[in-house]
Amino acid sequence: MKKLQASAATALEGALQDGITLAVGGFGLSGIPADLIEAVRDSGVRDLTVVSNNMGVDGKGLGILIEAGQVRKVVASYVGENKLFAEQYLAGKLEVEFTPQGTLAERLRAGGAGIPAFYTKTGVGTLVAEGKPHEVFDGETYVRERAIVADVALVHAHTADTDGNLTYRYTARNFNPIVATAGILTVAEAEVIVAPGELDPNHIATPGVFVQRLVQATERIKDIEQRTVRQRTGLVSA
Repeated sequence: MKKLQASAATALEGALQDGITLAVGGFGLSGIPADLIEAVRDSGVRDLTVVSNNMGVDGKGLGILIEAGQVRKVVASYVGENKLFAEQYLAGKLEVEFTPQGTLAERLRAGGAGIPAFYTKTGVGTLVAEGKPHEVFDGETYVRERAIVADVALVHAHTADTDGNLTYRYTARNFNPIVATAGILTVAEAEVIVAPGELDPNHIATPGVFVQRLVQATERIKDIEQRTVRQRTGLVSA
């Protein structure tokens, strides 16, 4: 089966419908599948449940889906960088399921591994655990968390081969590999695409068996959520 597609829109053709669950890789604005996110926006699908570490910032990343009114529910660990997201949540327009970051990662990993649920101590005694089954192991109380399996998973890789094997760089490796395994259909965009056999097998983080469609990522400036600088010290003025 040919995995390489001509464009992000083509790669998502037939995969997007109203009401689906969409898992998206990346951390903040680092390592996000920007081309695929824009293609989702342009498709016009609505009532999405989006699973991601966070929702980008206003006007960038997953924030553009919030602006377009396409998101009904968000499963995330952090929302502090997106003002519109916060406003819609506080106004009751957007459902939010807050999940501790490690728990979110494990829910995605479990979904990809075929594990339907697991127990964790994280969140016990807090709002996170309300309404969820509890169990005692070795005298300690744990809360049961359900795995996440998304209808469609979107990831960004640095290098891929045309068989769908993926490698990542730096921060992009935080959530992209587990998101890639958690999708019924996984679509990857990659900055560099090579022929089969050109990737060192020891460096492959996501085997191609998890990736159904692949697209070349467009060159773009990699945004930073908050750019800060400090005054240089120790300089001698002329």
